[in-house]
Amino acid sequence: MSDISSSRPQPILPGLARLYLPFDTTAETVLRVVAGLLLVTHGYGKIINPFGAVGMVEGLGFYPGVFWSPLLSATEFFGGILVAIGLFTRPAAFAAMIMLLVTVYFHGIVQGEGLGGAEKSILWAAIFLFFAVRGSNSQSVDAKIGKQV
Repeated sequence: MSDISSSRPQPILPGLARLYLPFDTTAETVLRVVAGLLLVTHGYGKIINPFGAVGMVEGLGFYPGVFWSPLLSATEFFGGILVAIGLFTRPAAFAAMIMLLVTVYFHGIVQGEGLGGAEKSILWAAIFLFFAVRGSNSQSVDAKIGKQV
């Protein structure tokens, strides 16, 4: 009899399942925490000067910049904290994903950097899409309070 749940695909090398299956939740948690903390780090400079990006956001067509610049700051800084701890994971990750899709447009189109300039933003947007769809796991504040948005 196999230790593998029937809801999971069968591994190609079943003998290795005992090595990696116990860590799947932990690996997902590490990805969520690292992504959230890196977003916090990226947003730290913006949160201490929330109106510092007014010109940049208006340059992208987001008017008024005095509204969008602090929203960008809060999305990166506080959204990153929420994703990292796993609280309101889906909405925080969704907001981060939307913000990152704007950076894909900014780097890829506005600055003319193409795929090479947008690839990090694409990767980050995909990571936050994963958490926007999946939510957090058992190792999160959402799970501890018994709620998931």
